[in-house]
Amino acid sequence: MEALLEIGAAEFKAKCLQLLDEISERKRDAIIITKRGKPVARLTSVAEAGGPIYGALKGMAHIKGDLTEPLNVGWEALRR
Repeated sequence: MEALLEIGAAEFKAKCLQLLDEISERKRDAIIITKRGKPVARLTSVAEAGGPIYGALKGMAHIKGDLTEPLNVGWEALRR
């Protein structure tokens, strides 16, 4: 498998389908697409891009206290 390829946006546009085939056939790990010499995107296979977004943060948040209890905080909007 070839290493990372950096390619300009105009060249990527011209060779897009060929480069997609190279990624899907695993001839390349990834392709960095640049614009004016600065990286703007990375093209990788779907399998390498990570899992689904749905449920990715499961277990990261924890509820502390009772969410249904009043906060006992005076709201400025109610003072009028």
